[in-house]
Amino acid sequence: MAAIANETFSSLQLLLKAPSKDAVCQLCADSFPSGSAESQRLAENTAGILSVSASEANELIAALHTLSHHILFHNLTAPEQILALFPESFHLSLKNLITKIMLDHSPRWRNEVLSNQISLPQLVEMDWRVDMKTASDSVSRMAVPTCLVNMKVKDSSCPESSSSVSSVTVELSRETLDTMLDGLGRIRDQLSVVAGK
Repeated sequence: MAAIANETFSSLQLLLKAPSKDAVCQLCADSFPSGSAESQRLAENTAGILSVSASEANELIAALHTLSHHILFHNLTAPEQILALFPESFHLSLKNLITKIMLDHSPRWRNEVLSNQISLPQLVEMDWRVDMKTASDSVSRMAVPTCLVNMKVKDSSCPESSSSVSSVTVELSRETLDTMLDGLGRIRDQLSVVAGK
């Protein structure tokens, strides 16, 4: 696991100037989202709360951002794992407070990251039916069975407010259906082998 730079921890010591534990908690929460390190408004608010310069506020926000993302990336879920990141000389009460805040916020941050992750569309629902296609000409009459597969697919990249579920209907002949089922059977077998390892 990659270590966090010492500059990060020296910037975190600025939190000792916070007026309350709630202020520290709020700064940790505000510094998590991507883009927070570039937010001028957040830097100004932080500088005002801690009575530090704008550059020191920016360094603190970047340090909190780095620490929270490091904890999520390495899936640190125990207090001992997070406490081990800090240098021995780091302020003990502040180290414990930051650790507690990071552990409290980690589940929500993890869900945020996962929900904003780019992913392929997901199958929500599937329905099928068999139809007979009929055709005739002056010589003969024919009836060909076909399978209609209707799939409802959710596009995870769409914002929640818009309708992100779309419907797709596919018509398959018997030969195409056999080929598809054979391919899906192979996929199932490969997944079973991978899951078994």
